[in-house]
Amino acid sequence: MGKVRVAGFGVSIDGFGAGPDQSLKHPLGKGGPALHDWFYPTRAFRSMIGQEGGTDDRFASAAMAGFGAFILGRNMFGPAGNDWGGPDWKGWWGDNPPYHAPTFILTHHARPPIVMAGGTTFHFVTDGIEAALARAKAAAGDLDVKIGGGVSTVRQYLLAGAIDELHLALSPVFLGRGESLFAGINLPGLGYRVTETVPTALATHLVLTR
Repeated sequence: MGKVRVAGFGVSIDGFGAGPDQSLKHPLGKGGPALHDWFYPTRAFRSMIGQEGGTDDRFASAAMAGFGAFILGRNMFGPAGNDWGGPDWKGWWGDNPPYHAPTFILTHHARPPIVMAGGTTFHFVTDGIEAALARAKAAAGDLDVKIGGGVSTVRQYLLAGAIDELHLALSPVFLGRGESLFAGINLPGLGYRVTETVPTALATHLVLTR
């Protein structure tokens, strides 16, 4: 069986994984896109949006590789609110999302599955993080399950002791406000330690394992 991983998760120097005031206009919160400045120039990201070229970055490539299923929080699929962005909303990524695997959305609002191009099917899970993880593991088989975010989702799975490995991209920016990734969480107490540190011009990559 594969691992449960967080990969390519951008964090500010002051510990925020998203900016404040998330909305349709600011899906990552105000200032949140700066957390991913390291990712945008890479070949991995550019291929996700249908563009060629880009830089080679092993952390960027690994952020979407080797996963047989994904788990996302409600706002990673659509803007806050109960109307899902409108009756035709099918996620932030258009007709061909970058997941290419079963993708489980944590929500309190039931919705039928949505089959997208490229192998992605969005499943909406209303009975909690344990149920979503069980379904994701079954779907992934021998591949890994990615906890894709957002911050609240990662925190819930951390506190549940379900995440085997986290790759964080510590970006050289301060957000001042937003969603704190680790506030109130004792990572050493949960068994995590830093096993790899790689500084680059746009981010310092940290791998934590337990």
